[in-house]
Amino acid sequence: MVGIAAAVVSWVGLALAVVLVVHVVLTVGGANPDNPITSTVKAVAEPVALAFKDLFSPADAELRVIVNFGLAAVFWLVVRAIVLRLVRRLN
Repeated sequence: MVGIAAAVVSWVGLALAVVLVVHVVLTVGGANPDNPITSTVKAVAEPVALAFKDLFSPADAELRVIVNFGLAAVFWLVVRAIVLRLVRRLN
């Protein structure tokens, strides 16, 4: 049972970080904001970014996305690692 919980935590944490990184790549890469893929990724990434979404506000919009959403991705990877450790200790 602990193995299943660890796998779920691992995949969820990784998926959250990947969505944030994909949003950064699409934004910096100049993807069409009206494209359904781009708009869907943005719609998912914004709530996942939590308070990091507007933590820093540099003048350059691309830099703002890189810093804020990148920091949120790192946050989710750290949370994932901590929760995985805690779950594995239950074994």
